[in-house]
Amino acid sequence: MREPTVEVAADYFQSYSVVGLLAVVGVLFVAVAFGAGRLLRPVVPTPEKLLTYECGVDPVGEGWAHTQVRYYVYAFLYVIFAVDSIFLFPWATVFAADGYGATTLVEMFIFLGFLAVGLLYAYKKGVLTWT
Repeated sequence: MREPTVEVAADYFQSYSVVGLLAVVGVLFVAVAFGAGRLLRPVVPTPEKLLTYECGVDPVGEGWAHTQVRYYVYAFLYVIFAVDSIFLFPWATVFAADGYGATTLVEMFIFLGFLAVGLLYAYKKGVLTWT
């Protein structure tokens, strides 16, 4: 007779083996698709095909361009608050369950506190002023 811990461990690793098998099948599928594309495509390099494509216009000047960092900061702040709103829905469903209300409320306010500190830091640094 097998010990209960060995049986539990076997069940535990069996569920992970299914996930691992699916990951291997996925990687093989992508590798086969890329390999088939590489073997089946025509390879006829011409000078025009080797040019950098910029919306149908011939490239002029250098490849470097100045980019305003503030646009990335606004995008980052948007992602932070989008993640915040995504977390509010599961919290609302758990908050309604019996026995989890106070814990969920405390966790939610801790998370919102971290976001408020990040927003205050961004405000103090002057990131939120549009120039």
